[in-house]
Amino acid sequence: MKALVALLLSAGPLAAQDVPSGQQLTLHEVLVDQQDQVHYLRFRYIAPQIAAGAGQVGFDTSGDDMLHLCETFVLPYMVEYELSADKVVITFMDRITEFGVPDRDAVQYFEAFKTENGICMWDEF
Repeated sequence: MKALVALLLSAGPLAAQDVPSGQQLTLHEVLVDQQDQVHYLRFRYIAPQIAAGAGQVGFDTSGDDMLHLCETFVLPYMVEYELSADKVVITFMDRITEFGVPDRDAVQYFEAFKTENGICMWDEF
C-alpha cells in the first residue's frame, strides 16, 4: 500500500545560478512516499529546458544538477524539517504533472539517492 503526503514548502523558486548547468528550475512540491518497506522523499522540480527541441538540456547534464541539488538543497531541507528517508528521488519535469499519473507528452528525468553522513550517493530505483 502506498501512502503519500505533500509537505509545505518554504523554499522559493531556484534561480539558474543555483545549478551547475544554469537551467531554470522551480521547486514544485516535496512528497513523502511509503512503498512497501521503503520510505521516499520526492523533490519534484519544473525544468522547462528539458522539453524536447532545440536547446534541450539532456539527462546527463540534468543528473549533475540533481546531485548538486541533493547536496545543497535536499540535505539542509531534511535537517530543517527533521526528515529522514531510505531514498531521495529528484524529478525534473518540463511541465507540472500529477504524481503517479502517466503523461505521454511530458518529459521527465528521475534520479535516486541515498543520504548518509551528510552526503548524497547515487542509488538505483
